Amino acid sequence: MFLKNIREQKMQLRAKHKKLRTLCPADVKNKLDKKISETFLSSKEYKQCEILFAFVSSEIEVDTSDIISNALADGKKLALPKCRNKLGEMDFYFVTSVNQLKKGTFSIPEPDSAVCTAVDDSVSGLCLVPGLCYDMHGYRIGFGKGYYDRFLQKFSGTSVGLCYTRCIEQKLPRGVFDKPVDILITEKYTNYTHNVFAEE
Repeated sequence: MFLKNIREQKMQLRAKHKKLRTLCPADVKNKLDKKISETFLSSKEYKQCEILFAFVSSEIEVDTSDIISNALADGKKLALPKCRNKLGEMDFYFVTSVNQLKKGTFSIPEPDSAVCTAVDDSVSGLCLVPGLCYDMHGYRIGFGKGYYDRFLQKFSGTSVGLCYTRCIEQKLPRGVFDKPVDILITEKYTNYTHNVFAEE
């Protein structure tokens, strides 16, 4: 019953935040995306990282195109995900140019495994984590496929969530396998979740 309730709550929140994001005017979204990207790119975590695990954003996610182009220009080792299937399994590949991307599993550009090198060690580095909504403790609700839930279980680097302030909940339902991000960046603030909003 407990698991069923969590699942239902997550489904409702997922639908709520998909709708909120879809209804956001394009000009407003562009301004929010720019602010969030600038905040991330100016962070000490980004400046100090050697490897950045990023993702190519969908239409309703925070636009990561500026982050990707800056990472390439800054000489970071940029790793992007490629889905193995629709069952929540993915691998990361190093990308040195956006020309190495092609349409993938969910019609989102992914690394071309024929020309990109697979990441063998994905336990360290800085990782951007997609999510439809987050809470003040860094927990998230994604699209429900479990790709990042699985990845974060073995990732021991620093994880960062990018989210619009309007899509922040006070506290989200969570299961035993849910793992919070270390840093949450919105257009209004940056929250280091492990110490600013410590749970009692």
